Amino acid sequence: MLLKQAALTLLTSTLVLAAPHSKRKVAFNWGSEKIRGVNIGGWLVLEPWITPSLFQPRAVSDGEIIDEYTLCEKLGPEAALKVLRPHWDSWATWHDFKKIADAGFNMVRIPIGYWAYETFGAPYVQGAAPYMDAAIDWARSLGLMVMIDLHGAPGSQNGYDNSGQRLANPGWQQGDTVAQTLEVIQKIADKYAQPWYQDVVMGIQLLNEPNAWKLNASAIRDFNREGFNNVRKVSDTTVVFHDAFLPPNTYNGFLTPNNDNAHNVAIDHHEYQVFSLEQIAWEPWQHRQHVCNNIYSYWGADKWTFVGEWTAAMTDCAGWLNGHGIGARYDGTYPESTYIGSCATINDISTWTQEFKDDTRGYIEAQLDAFSIVTQGYVFWNFKTEQSAEWDLFRLLDAGVFPQPLSDRKFAPVCSNLV
Repeated sequence: MLLKQAALTLLTSTLVLAAPHSKRKVAFNWGSEKIRGVNIGGWLVLEPWITPSLFQPRAVSDGEIIDEYTLCEKLGPEAALKVLRPHWDSWATWHDFKKIADAGFNMVRIPIGYWAYETFGAPYVQGAAPYMDAAIDWARSLGLMVMIDLHGAPGSQNGYDNSGQRLANPGWQQGDTVAQTLEVIQKIADKYAQPWYQDVVMGIQLLNEPNAWKLNASAIRDFNREGFNNVRKVSDTTVVFHDAFLPPNTYNGFLTPNNDNAHNVAIDHHEYQVFSLEQIAWEPWQHRQHVCNNIYSYWGADKWTFVGEWTAAMTDCAGWLNGHGIGARYDGTYPESTYIGSCATINDISTWTQEFKDDTRGYIEAQLDAFSIVTQGYVFWNFKTEQSAEWDLFRLLDAGVFPQPLSDRKFAPVCSNLV
């Protein structure tokens, strides 16, 4: 433990020493100001588990509609737009952003798909791009910062439905898909990296969750360098890249001041504990303890690192979370899983026992503390859902499960290695 504490002290010192190398014009003080953020997921990129009402009535009657790609493909552009337009108009609003600001958060991360700017012949329906402009206006009026997150690339960079297209294997890096993605990044940068957006746009994320285990990791790195250069053609707006499910310190020496004079670069790391059979079987105290034990897997990077996605969920009971037609590990309906507990009451926060509320709050508090101390901050996934309370910030806030103010603590610190 003493060795780990000494190493953590060294890491903190390293981050402090790195700060003078940064050149900043963006209004957010990267390196000193902490990110306290919320993801606006399920809006400009559909995810069936976040808004099942858009998919459940159509999954059977219109064939296999399991993601935004197949929704547009099966319905056709006119019918799909009749589904998408009302959703874009209502799923995220100025009032939602105000609730986020009033709760003490200082930024929103907004996922958007490449098809909002160019479809490259895919069946996606365009129309989402103007809503990014609206979101930036809302954020500016409320004092929130915005991170623009390219969440889906041509061919899918991970095969998950959160990329727009669920596939057994990602098709990104095949054919012209990387070049097409860079073309979209340039379009985003040409507009939102301009100096007159730097009061509100704190960063542009090149691509969400490219899967280094299924793709060429070296090519992902090359893509990040080229994407960085695309943004730098416009301004010094902070460039964010996802760690591709590798330890963030894997990228030490890459895109640094000593490497192509690269300033203002940040790494996005995601932390979830519900996507393995081992973790789903843990008791609540084990989830909290893992928050502490796992710190050393994402520390030690030589660039600003933040946790861009995390959740209050200790189960995978959210409907369709693992994909359409795929069950949950927690209740044993997922292939090769065994029963841990019932999902019957998990998704409805009004049915939670006080014990479950306390366990969930304790898990949230442990993560807030760990991410704030070890990294540049955190971005909770998600601001709201239709049916999945563990992932729904607004429901958690309303039920008193998510701390208010954010610094409030109901329980003693869990991570002794951070005290």
